[in-house]
Amino acid sequence: MIEVVVVDDSALIRNLLKEIIDSQDDMSVIGVANDPIEAREIIRKVNPDVITLDVEMPKMHGLDFLEKLMRLRPMPVVMISTLTTIGSDTTIRALELGAIDFIAKPKVGISSELKQYTEEICGKIRVAAKAGPKLALIRKQKQARQKSEKHETGIKFSRKALRKYIAVGSSTGGTEAIKEFLLPLPEESPPIVITQHMPPGFTQTFAARMDSLCRLKVKEAEDGDLLQAGLVLIAPGDRHMKVVSTSKGLAVELDNGPLVNRHKPSVEVLFDSTLPFAKEFTGIILTGMGADGAEALKRMKDAGAITIGQNEASCVVYGMPRAAASIGAVEYVEALQDIPLRLTKTMNS
Repeated sequence: MIEVVVVDDSALIRNLLKEIIDSQDDMSVIGVANDPIEAREIIRKVNPDVITLDVEMPKMHGLDFLEKLMRLRPMPVVMISTLTTIGSDTTIRALELGAIDFIAKPKVGISSELKQYTEEICGKIRVAAKAGPKLALIRKQKQARQKSEKHETGIKFSRKALRKYIAVGSSTGGTEAIKEFLLPLPEESPPIVITQHMPPGFTQTFAARMDSLCRLKVKEAEDGDLLQAGLVLIAPGDRHMKVVSTSKGLAVELDNGPLVNRHKPSVEVLFDSTLPFAKEFTGIILTGMGADGAEALKRMKDAGAITIGQNEASCVVYGMPRAAASIGAVEYVEALQDIPLRLTKTMNS
């Protein structure tokens, strides 16, 4: 049984979340709090498996509480807040601090709309609970890398490598994995296209955040953007992204088609679009729930692409990489921090 503590200053939201969570056979709410101070005492007493956390609360801001919690007692947190809406830096900051995932509260008709979120809310709580035992270890590994490397890793790509391409797919835990992957890369890196499962609007904020941190230029993809060395294109949250050939070279095409593997954008769509150019591509599958992209990564490999999967120890959720590895889609299995070096070894040769 997954034991959950709900932290929200709205009695309506607390009651709705309790009703939703308690309706499931495999989870229950064992405590509710209307502010972080009360939550701290409850957490000490009941030691929950997962916390759902609001942002705007009395006595202490939710992000301040999250930062203290992750430093002193790392545990799975799912953010549920009115501030986790389109274009919000708050969401990205929460994920950087260690939240597993997030859900935006509906702005209108809260009572009826939040009930429609039951599958999403409970699904993300289940994922968070599974990730719990690994959080402290992953956080320690990340801190150790930051202290020892300071992101000066000596990674360098040859001229030959700069004419090749990299396609990346990720889901739960992916925003931080992408950051850790991009930070060591030099300004002169091969073109990179990324599909990360995120809702509309969040990808623009995420791309801007990555652009502010990385040597590379990072932007949310627009239809027709060319794949260029030193440029990272991130699929918008409400469009599939495909790689297509144009008179000026490879470019991205955005597609408003149906969900694929229950996602839009879908990693499967991105990876499959690279097949005509597979010998020039490296496909990378990072942390995430489910199997989106696994079959397509196998097709990339069969068509001549280099393929890399994140290893279990460094994944927040070892779902997509596991699915890919299980069908022989992954040529190299690497810890997250070792993927940039693997790229130089394979793409420079």
